[in-house]
Amino acid sequence: MRIIAGTHRGRILAAPKGLATRPMLGRVREAIFNRLAPWTDGARVLDLFSGTGSLGIEALSRGAAFVRFLERGKEAREALARNIDSFGLQERAEVKNGDALAAANHAPLASGPWDIVFFDPPYPLLDTKQGRDELAEHVCSIIHGPLAEDGVFVYHTPAGIMAERDFGPGIEAALGTWGTTDIWFLGQSEDAAPDAPGGSA
Repeated sequence: MRIIAGTHRGRILAAPKGLATRPMLGRVREAIFNRLAPWTDGARVLDLFSGTGSLGIEALSRGAAFVRFLERGKEAREALARNIDSFGLQERAEVKNGDALAAANHAPLASGPWDIVFFDPPYPLLDTKQGRDELAEHVCSIIHGPLAEDGVFVYHTPAGIMAERDFGPGIEAALGTWGTTDIWFLGQSEDAAPDAPGGSA
């Protein structure tokens, strides 16, 4: 995998061998960042289930101010740390070995809430309706909580398994599909209640 654009354009990302980490195709990453262009410069980014960091590091290359990476897989996390070190991004990145679904790991920075959240859960978590519903609850709690009111939540799923109604009220959704991949761009709708669960007044 290569960084597509920005200060690290063309740099190759280290990645572990095997199939445990699922890389996102370059054309999908490029489409995501074309959509995120208004948010990226100076952004505070939370990269959940970050793998080797292709999304978060791409954001840093394009001018994001800071990224917190959450990854529990040892080999993926080690590759992520090597990528951050080799690109000289240590002062703008935090790598955590923790639960990507734990609210404590979503806490915003002192400088403010997250402007962009990447959410790329392992596909087995999406295999059942119960699993999808539980993840949707986490998504909504982040959107109505530590995500900035005008921020964007980027959710990667297999194509065709989610619908806008699955995210509940107060969520604005746009969908892009590339082959077998769906990318949901989510945020607070303009009529979202200010006292929505997990939100702030």
